[in-house]
Parts: sequence; structure tokens; C-alpha cells
Amino acid sequence: MPETFRIPSNLYPSSLPGVVWKGATSADVELYEFFDYNCAYCRKAAREIDEVIAANPDVKLGLINSPILSVGSVQAAKVQQAIFRLYGPSVAYAFHQRMFAKRGQSNGVSALAIAREMALDPAKVEESADSAVVVGVLRRQAELAASLGVSMTPSFAIGGFGFPGWPGKKALQAIISNMRRCERPTCDDKG
Repeated sequence: MPETFRIPSNLYPSSLPGVVWKGATSADVELYEFFDYNCAYCRKAAREIDEVIAANPDVKLGLINSPILSVGSVQAAKVQQAIFRLYGPSVAYAFHQRMFAKRGQSNGVSALAIAREMALDPAKVEESADSAVVVGVLRRQAELAASLGVSMTPSFAIGGFGFPGWPGKKALQAIISNMRRCERPTCDDKG
């Protein structure tokens, strides 16, 4: 199991703007991922998290941008948030999956190319990406990550606990099971 840290209730991301949700509308477990479009471990996590969510219909995944690796990461995050604002969470999630399925570095140009491939209006997306609203949302997400001490991607939050790094599909499934069993990422033998 990954090493966990406690998240103060006043900092929990449930009311954070711009969270792209995937999974059950009313879930018994909410999992948040802090990610960067240029993070190799986030790419691996993106493939496997989908499988975990599909196997757990009562789990809800919230994606939170943490573009810490490059300027290109910030540009790609702005495009994702613009798509979320213009087209909704399911299209933003499809964009997210496509970003991690492509090869090479992510930046504004590659993100807009994917928007074009998805038959989205790249001019509208670019205009929204440069808006004060999108910049404000990304600032709030970055402030939350900083206040939680999230300094690497991916990092996760679940049930008031956080843990850095991708634990792998099997470990994530165990964490979800433990949250249901004892409301903690790990349960003692008595739990």
C-alpha cells in the first residue's frame, strides 16, 4: 500500500471548480487524481484507472489538473478545461483519455489537434482556454494541490486521505475495497 497523508476537511476537493468526473453520479467512494498531461506515470494510470472504475460501478473519479512539469502541461490543461466548459464532462473525459493515448510531449498545439480530431471547434476551444475563467479554475486547482503538499503526479485523494504516486491497479482496487470496509485506505486485521 502507498504511504498516505491526511487531508483536512476544509481542504477536501469536493467543491473545487473544474473537476472532470467519471463514474457513478452518487458513489459510495470518491477518488481524486491530481495529474499532468506530460507525466508518464499518469499515462499508465489513465489506462488502468478506467478498468478499475468499470469494475466498481459505485466509484466516482474526479480529475484535477496539476500541470507542474512544463509550460506545455499548463497549455494542455487549459484546453482540457475549455473543453469541459464548452462540451461537458463526458467529452472532457474522452479528451483526457485521448491525450494520454497519444505519443510525445503534450502542449497547446497537440491538445488542440486532439480537439480537432474529436470534431470540436478548435477556435472556440482556444478562445475559452485563454479566458479568465479557465485561468482562475486552474489557479484554484494549483492552490489546492500546493496546500495539500502535492508535489508529484499522479497523486490521489480518497476519503480524506492522500497518497503520492500510482500504486497500480491491484493496489488501487484494494484501497477502494478498504474504504468500503473500514473507511480508510488500509484496514488493520480487526477492521
